[in-house]
Amino acid sequence: MVAAPIFGYLGDRFNRKVILSCGIFFWSIVTLLSSFISKEYYWLFVLSRGLVGIGESSYSSISPTIIGDLFTNNSRTMMLSVFYLAIPLGSGLGYILGSSAKVAAGDWHWSLRVSPLLGITAGTLILLFVPEPKRGSADQMGGRIKHRTSWLCDMKALAKNRSYVFSSLASSAVSFATGAFGMWIPVYLARAQVVQKTAEPCTKEICSSTDSLIFGAITCVTGLLGVVIGAATTRLCRQKTERADPLVCAVSMLGSAIFICLIFVVAKKSIEGAYVCIFIGETLLFLNWAITADILMFVVIPTRRATAVAFQSFTSHLLGDAGSPYLIGLISDGLQQRYATSALWQFLSLGYALMLCPFIIVLGGMFFLATALFFLDDREKAEKQLSQLTRPPSSVKV
Repeated sequence: MVAAPIFGYLGDRFNRKVILSCGIFFWSIVTLLSSFISKEYYWLFVLSRGLVGIGESSYSSISPTIIGDLFTNNSRTMMLSVFYLAIPLGSGLGYILGSSAKVAAGDWHWSLRVSPLLGITAGTLILLFVPEPKRGSADQMGGRIKHRTSWLCDMKALAKNRSYVFSSLASSAVSFATGAFGMWIPVYLARAQVVQKTAEPCTKEICSSTDSLIFGAITCVTGLLGVVIGAATTRLCRQKTERADPLVCAVSMLGSAIFICLIFVVAKKSIEGAYVCIFIGETLLFLNWAITADILMFVVIPTRRATAVAFQSFTSHLLGDAGSPYLIGLISDGLQQRYATSALWQFLSLGYALMLCPFIIVLGGMFFLATALFFLDDREKAEKQLSQLTRPPSSVKV
């Protein structure tokens, strides 16, 4: 979260693929080294897990801007969709590979030794094969930007860009829900099975990973479906309205909230029913990931896109998944302390805490509707600013 604005600034001014690769190498090495830290140095372990965010902020801030300079319009939507498939796919594979490595080795440390190899491989491939396009090359159809704005000017422009602000707040709502679900849904489903007397409470250090594996598999599949359906739906709706991008996001968010609410209704009686609701709810939630990035590409000029993506990431973490797992746990613990502890109340208290998520998702849907109101005006402003920046500095009016 803290590193994202730094990478945003660098990504708008220096070689992007070098910055991107260095961030991934750093993240991979730190992850590997953290697996060898003993429990006597727990504080160092926590610090090393925090440093993983440096890798995330490098690629999440810079990668979309490279794609934005290679493609435009519907082609860009499709390519951003392919890129954003990595979020749910990687999250799901993380559950599966991490849980499998932990169980196979009988030691959770091994779950941190799988991804570094993949990260170093990806960083090397980026460094060797990814092109470094000129900023704005796709938007200008071969033209070059003649004039650049300062970082302070960029920040002022982004703060006044209503589509950008509202879509960033909506993205924070998505991040809030996904962060809380990733931490607590497998625990919630495990407690549901204890209540249904189909499983025993886990008292061992290493518990069954079945729920994590199933949730990871669902996250993989729904991520793929959501991003593909979102891209196809947006392309179809653009033929009907120019506000298609934010409207598709708003409808998908509001629909997702309904099915996520149903998870907590049916979980007590049917685990299978809960999985169905998770599947539909996550599919609708993942619909908007690539579209949100495309909205940013439309309303922000190329020379400040990395900064825009970075601060959107900063906001999403700050208001979203940086605190949502802790907040849900805090609410659940607070509810548990009010009554005598039992398996049923442990299950219900966590469910009541997780009910905060659909309300946040509805709020995110409202933010996307607000984005739709200003989208066309902000897109037109961005196009005018870009045409001014492509002129020689002497012809730009101050």
